[in-house]
Amino acid sequence: MEKYLIPLVPGPVAVPQEILKVAATNFGSADFEPEYLALYKDTEKLLQKMMETRNRVVIQTGEGMLVLWTALKSTLKPGDRVLVLSTGLFGEGFGDMAKALGCEIRVLDFGYDETIHDFDAVEKAIVEFKPKMITMVQNETPSGTTNPVKEIGDLKVKHGVPLLCVDIVSGLGGTPIHVDDWHVDFALGGSQKCLSAPANMSFLSVSEEAWKIVAEVNYAGYEALLPFRNVTETGYFPYTPYWQGTAQLHKACELIFEEGVESCIARHEKVAAYCRERIKEMGLKIYPVEGAVCSPTVTAVYVPEHMTWERLDSELRVQGMVVGGNYGKLAGKVFRIGHMGSQANINLIKEAMDILETVVHDI
Repeated sequence: MEKYLIPLVPGPVAVPQEILKVAATNFGSADFEPEYLALYKDTEKLLQKMMETRNRVVIQTGEGMLVLWTALKSTLKPGDRVLVLSTGLFGEGFGDMAKALGCEIRVLDFGYDETIHDFDAVEKAIVEFKPKMITMVQNETPSGTTNPVKEIGDLKVKHGVPLLCVDIVSGLGGTPIHVDDWHVDFALGGSQKCLSAPANMSFLSVSEEAWKIVAEVNYAGYEALLPFRNVTETGYFPYTPYWQGTAQLHKACELIFEEGVESCIARHEKVAAYCRERIKEMGLKIYPVEGAVCSPTVTAVYVPEHMTWERLDSELRVQGMVVGGNYGKLAGKVFRIGHMGSQANINLIKEAMDILETVVHDI
């Protein structure tokens, strides 16, 4: 197994020992022991507090993509209209998923290196297309950008769009999240980014309006949301819960609240600012265009012109440092530095920037 000395992959991030050791405990059966339900309820409360929502938060066993399918399959039928606001790979991905379900989609693409900014265009698309759901990514990891959500939520309310579905997987714990103030019906999260837990749990907040639509659609499948509607009252889960994973997610939330959510966000912002300052001093180019909002949890950088991504990755690994490559049209052109969760550490990023500078300038 590879163990990175200087881990800066943009998720899954390095997991602190306090979280890792939780899984070393043998638990009983979550189906039979009341302690599991108590743990689930308390974890839900911590996530609600972090997400700033009164809405129910459903916790599922599986990596973050699970809850994306959960939200879409549980509320969409063939022919439903979905407005996709895209600023990158994962934003586009929502459209591909909705299309696979037989939905009619309209993609409003702002460019991978931009953030959502033309709200008049968004409003026009809403008025003309009349979608059942709007999808967007709050923190677009491959692009290193953070999108505004409040303005979209306000437009959703203004024009009576039933559902706003927002991916907050790489934002929660490192950026401000205000689910209720933003009028978000589905806020989709995962354990392996800023929460610094293993990639084994996902969760989503569900508004009352969303629950009504979930009941109408009545989707049945492993990802189905409806069976979770009353689990905190009944204690009956649709499949065997992962006790260790829930306990690790709970510990991850506890650690963030011990630090303080605002302090945690400030730490991410400080590390991100330092990282980008050093990147510019090296003569490298930040990927997002001027005017776009750069993410506090990940920095996207153009691969130096005199190097290939493969060469850069190889040379960094020799020094024990690992960053992220990219996908789709950004593959080989843009790399990513994941300063999120446990990796949002100023000493770690200083060491990493020293190595990156040496590698870039010595080759």
